[in-house]
Amino acid sequence: MAYRRTERVEKVLRDKRERILHAVRAVVGEVGFRGAQVAMVADAAGVAVGTVYQHFPSKAELFAEALGLNAQHEIDVMAAVVAAEGSAATRLAAAVRVFAYRAVEARRLAYAMMAEPAEPAVDAARLVYRGAIGELLEGVIRDGIAAGEFPEQDPRASAACLVGAFMEGLVGPLAPGSSDVSDTRALVEAISVFCLQAVAGQRVAAHAYPAAEVKA
Repeated sequence: MAYRRTERVEKVLRDKRERILHAVRAVVGEVGFRGAQVAMVADAAGVAVGTVYQHFPSKAELFAEALGLNAQHEIDVMAAVVAAEGSAATRLAAAVRVFAYRAVEARRLAYAMMAEPAEPAVDAARLVYRGAIGELLEGVIRDGIAAGEFPEQDPRASAACLVGAFMEGLVGPLAPGSSDVSDTRALVEAISVFCLQAVAGQRVAAHAYPAAEVKA
């Protein structure tokens, strides 16, 4: 008779798997993808190294799935912003701001998620992450065009350009070894103003578009 895992055993295994994935976030937030080792993740999760490999065949697959898990949380936060009440311009500015502020608050992790050299599996997970953010912004841009707030344009292309712009705007200040971000507000406002002006096709005042309140 084939062995079947009990519900209790399945729950224990799921809990260990989740602990391992969350441990990756903690470790990468400290030392980045390149500095993170499976032994460090196992120690942070409170499991043996062998247990990590029971759940994940390779370090690359482990890190790629962990990036995807963290990325989904960031996407959910942005989705809440773009779904809030307000004009398309207000929601677009708020979405860029919330992404930028969260990135600055977790600089090492944000750099790892956006730009740190890593395995192809991690790069593939990054593309999914960027694509999902682009889809959110595309929806807001479409709303703005329909409402007459933004001029006619290709929403998908504009959204892709915005994702590239605000991520590149953050990569330098977030990169390991760079000087501290001395004026976080100024950096975030500069990025949000650039993105909004690029889509609106005109000069805008950032203070006219207050950020939405969103819980982490």
